[in-house]
Amino acid sequence: MIDFKTIFSIATRAIRANKMRSTLTSLGIIIGVAAVIVMLAIGNGAQISIQNEMKTMGANLIIVRSGVSTSSGARGGHGSQPTMKLADGNAIQEKIAEIKLAAPMLSEVAQMVSGNNNWSTQVTGTDNRNFIIKDWNLAYGRMFNETDIKNAAKVAILGQTVVNELFGDVDPLNRTIRIKGIPFKVVGVLEERGQSGMGQDQDDEVFIPITTAQKKVMGVSFPDQVKFIILQAVDAESTYTSQEEIRLLLRQRHNLGANKEDDFVIMNLTQMMEMMESSTQIMTILLGSIASISLLVGGIGIMNIMLVSVTERTREIGIRMAIGAKSWDIRLQFLMEALVLSLIGGLIGIIIGIIGVEIVSYFSSLTPKINLLYILLPFSFSGLVGLFFGFYPAYKASCLNPINALRYE
Repeated sequence: MIDFKTIFSIATRAIRANKMRSTLTSLGIIIGVAAVIVMLAIGNGAQISIQNEMKTMGANLIIVRSGVSTSSGARGGHGSQPTMKLADGNAIQEKIAEIKLAAPMLSEVAQMVSGNNNWSTQVTGTDNRNFIIKDWNLAYGRMFNETDIKNAAKVAILGQTVVNELFGDVDPLNRTIRIKGIPFKVVGVLEERGQSGMGQDQDDEVFIPITTAQKKVMGVSFPDQVKFIILQAVDAESTYTSQEEIRLLLRQRHNLGANKEDDFVIMNLTQMMEMMESSTQIMTILLGSIASISLLVGGIGIMNIMLVSVTERTREIGIRMAIGAKSWDIRLQFLMEALVLSLIGGLIGIIIGIIGVEIVSYFSSLTPKINLLYILLPFSFSGLVGLFFGFYPAYKASCLNPINALRYE
C-alpha cells in the first residue's frame, strides 16, 4: 500500500531544504496564475459592463433614425437627412404587433439657468414611453400628462445631477429654470441611476415634452420632426423578426418608390450588444490563453529543476532503493515534489492575482470582476502542469539502477 503521508513529508522536506531554488522554480507558475486571473477578471468586467449598459438602455431595443444625406456628391452621416416623424413611431407601435412601445426623441445640448446657477447639459424632447422603455422611475413629482404633450407645455423633468448643479439642497419642484432663455416649470425629478457601463452620467439630462422641443426649443425642418425613435419589442427574438415589417411600413409612409433607397436607418441594439458581448468573450478567452503560456513556461522550469534535482540526489535515490523502496515510491516522491511546488506557486499566484485586479480597478476606468471559476481554473491547471512536467524527471529517477546510483559521486 502506498504511504502518501510519508511521500508528502519527504517531498516537502526536500523543498524546504532548497528554499531559494524552490521559490525560483515556482515563479513561472506564480506569474502564470496571477496573469490568468487578472486577464479573465478584466474580460469578465467588460462583459458585465456591456450587460449593465443594456439594462440601462432598456431591453429588446430597436432604434430608427433618419438616413444619410447627399449634396453635390458629399454624403452626410446617419441623421443628416431629416425624415423621421413622431407619427412614424406611433404608426409602428399601432400596426406592428411585435413592437410594444415607440418613444420619439429630439435632443441637443443647451444652457440652462436657475437663479445665479447655470449648467450646460443634454435636453431631450420625448414622452412618457421613453421612461417606461428605460425602466426609469420618478424620485418625486409627476411625469408628463396628455395636456403637456397636446399644448406643448413648458414643463421639465430633471435628472439628479442637474438638480444638484442648479438647486443644490433646495427642492426643485414647481420652481422655474430657463432653457435657452425660455422659462420651464420643474414638475418631476428622476431616480438616480449613476454612470452607465460606458462611463456616461445618466443623471445629467433634462427631459421636456416632445411637442415643446419641436415648437419652442429646438426648431425642426418640418412639422412633427424627430431625431430618432426608440422601439421596444415584446422579446429579443422580435427585434430580429420585426425589422423587415418596420422597413416596409416606413417606406410606404415616406412614399419611397421601388428604385429609391431607404431614407432611414434601422439599428437592432440587441444584436449590437450580443455582438459586443460575443467579441468580449472571445477576447477574454484569447487573453486567458496568452496568460496560460506563462503556466506552460513555469512547467518547463519545474521539469528542468527537477531533472537537476534527480542528478544531485542520485546517491539518495540509490540508498532508498537499496533499503526496499520500489520504483513507484521514487516516482511518486518526485511527482509529489513537482505537484507541491506547483500548488504553492498557484496559491501565491491567486493572492497576487487578486491584488493585481484591485490595482487595475483602482488606477483605471476598467472594472474587472473575479468569480470563483477564475480562481479555481488556473489553480487546477497549475497542478496539472506540475504533474505533467514532473512526470519525466520522476520517471527518470525511478529507472535508476540502485548499484550505479550508490556508486554515484
